[in-house]
Amino acid sequence: MQCCDHEKTIQVADASVSEAVIENASGATAVLLIHKMDCPTEEKLIRDRFAGMPGIDGMQFNLMQRELTVRHHLPSTAPIVAALKALDLEPVLKTDSLAGPGALAAEAADLSADYRISITKWVLMGISGLSAVTAEVVAWSTGTDSSLPVVALALLAIATGGLDTLKKGWIAVRHFSLNMNFLMSLAVIGAAVIGQWPEAAVVIFLFSAAEMIEALSLDRARNAIKGLMAMAPDMATVQGADGQWAAVQAGTVALAAVVRVKPGERVPLDGQVVAGQTTINQAPITGESMPVVKQAGDPVYAGTINERGEIDYRVTAVQSNSTLSRIIKSVQQAQGERAPTQRFVDEFARYYIPAVVAMALIVGLAVPLLMQAPFQPWLYKALVLLVIACPCALVISTPVTVVSGLAAAAKQGMLIKGGVYLEQGRKLKALALDKTGTITLGKPSVTDTIVVGDGDQAKWMRYAASLSNRSDHPVSTAVVAHWKGLGIQEALFEVSDFEAITGRGVKGSIDGTTYYLGNHRLIHELGICTPELEGKLETFEKDGKTAVLISSATAPMMILAVADTIRDSSVAAIARIQGMGVHVIMLTGDNPHTATAIGAKVGIDDARGNLLPEDKLTAINDMVSKYGYVGMVGDGINDAPALAKADIGFAMGAAGTDTALETADVALMDDDLSKLADFLTLSRRTSRVLMQNIAVALGIKAVFLVLALTGQATLWMAVFADMGASLLVVFNGLRLLRQSK
Repeated sequence: MQCCDHEKTIQVADASVSEAVIENASGATAVLLIHKMDCPTEEKLIRDRFAGMPGIDGMQFNLMQRELTVRHHLPSTAPIVAALKALDLEPVLKTDSLAGPGALAAEAADLSADYRISITKWVLMGISGLSAVTAEVVAWSTGTDSSLPVVALALLAIATGGLDTLKKGWIAVRHFSLNMNFLMSLAVIGAAVIGQWPEAAVVIFLFSAAEMIEALSLDRARNAIKGLMAMAPDMATVQGADGQWAAVQAGTVALAAVVRVKPGERVPLDGQVVAGQTTINQAPITGESMPVVKQAGDPVYAGTINERGEIDYRVTAVQSNSTLSRIIKSVQQAQGERAPTQRFVDEFARYYIPAVVAMALIVGLAVPLLMQAPFQPWLYKALVLLVIACPCALVISTPVTVVSGLAAAAKQGMLIKGGVYLEQGRKLKALALDKTGTITLGKPSVTDTIVVGDGDQAKWMRYAASLSNRSDHPVSTAVVAHWKGLGIQEALFEVSDFEAITGRGVKGSIDGTTYYLGNHRLIHELGICTPELEGKLETFEKDGKTAVLISSATAPMMILAVADTIRDSSVAAIARIQGMGVHVIMLTGDNPHTATAIGAKVGIDDARGNLLPEDKLTAINDMVSKYGYVGMVGDGINDAPALAKADIGFAMGAAGTDTALETADVALMDDDLSKLADFLTLSRRTSRVLMQNIAVALGIKAVFLVLALTGQATLWMAVFADMGASLLVVFNGLRLLRQSK
């Protein structure tokens, strides 16, 4: 009766929706949590129901998080909720762009609760199982499947364990949906009609029990993401306007507020240390194995653990925009994107079910008619085929595996922005690495200075530092640091008409004269590079140092040699990547001599220098032509064209760079190059698990199709095999949650 009432509500809503759509012409979005939406079975029901509903613009499903996002032009979400309730899906409105802020807070309070099975449900399933087994025993001992005790026990098993399945099957019939609930209901009713009551009882019990176990298993994959959410504490100790400290909800803390974190506590929000010193375990965010020293001026991230000292820090991002929150959002969005294997499986399932159903109809009706054979044995074989037809194990294998891989990567400090990158990473044949900040620390220092014009070293260092002070390039930072280290008390010059010259250096006007601070390439372009100067520059460059010059438009004044330090992990990481059969190339804006010297130290034979951003893009194009599938590793900003062109773009140290976190395909949260090898290992492992799952699912189907056609498979064996395959692929996919080093 309740279902009928729902249908009336929807019909009324549908009739009035087309007139009311104009009231919401700008469009709206609603996100609903549907605890009963675990499988493409429910997705298809929802798609079919909304297909003819006016005002619905589009839908996006995230089965692993049980979320449905609906884009619509309706005046309210009531028709959407009513339509889902009519499908017995019990939706909970999570977010609604039409509702005011906080309007759904009470309703959404327990959305993150784990999947739970009530005690009543367990008791009913126990009764169902006992009744089904007893029916089988009685039938076997008496030699009849249709005696009154057997029928009574079978009906008790169906009533206590299978009513939900039969109800869903009826809903599927009403909506003309060929899904597993319909097939299972048909198999149970068919078995009863032909007098196979014990079979009907065992089938419904096995199916319901397996669904419960599968739901509990799938929740483990969901909990991997929920574990990320739980890392940041709900409360923060904040300094008030009166200077007093008080514990408040972390979600209410404003930007620039000062927060105190004691030893042993987790950092509640992103910020910058203003007082105190400590060591912080950043493994939850960056995957770093060792704690990091933090003092005034250093960044801290929500969810990390303060190990030793007490610190005060100023909040730089509210809770909803913290690095941890953005990681969680990115992983959740990535779950909603179908990987290539999943798209293939979904497309395969579209044709597979109708094909097997058609085969069942032929076996159950056409064969006995043509052969003039008894209907009952062939009808029984047809029912077995219908049970085997469910592609649940096949369809569910890919999202479980991909989500497990994404969660495992996040735990290791790798943020993968979609299943497609996780799965396709195994195809990488070549990787292009930027030098500064990727292979090296990106914190160079001045090692040598040589005056080549009139004046002394202090004078030209003052000019170089004045120009460098206007730039945030690592080389400029090194020049300024060197000037400060000289201890000269004179103030830097005022610089006007300052301009950065991409890939070459900077220029600016001091006391009416234009000066340049740039690399070897810039000096050549100014036409002031003499043979003597060329020799000095090459000497530095052969030693792996970057040479920059302070000059006017007509003459150079002084050479500054700057050297960067190679990361401790670079040599081993590059060797590991190359050992996996991936060709490594270095692309840098530094001169070719420096590129060659650094390349030789880290084991890269192909090191290319003097590259502007457009040159790096050309190099990536060449690599794609030569190797096929190519990755690019950079900082996510200066290397943007090359990162965009590469099949997979990797950003180093993304925890401190908003742009890199948002734009990269794969964001390596710390500055450890070995994470690249970890990504390749995880991608290859994920691919193996996907192939294993598909082979298991299809292999079991093939075996039981043959057994069914030869009369060797029973209904309960078919259900056991089908749901057993589902559990096998789920457990196999969950193996990826273990560390994959």
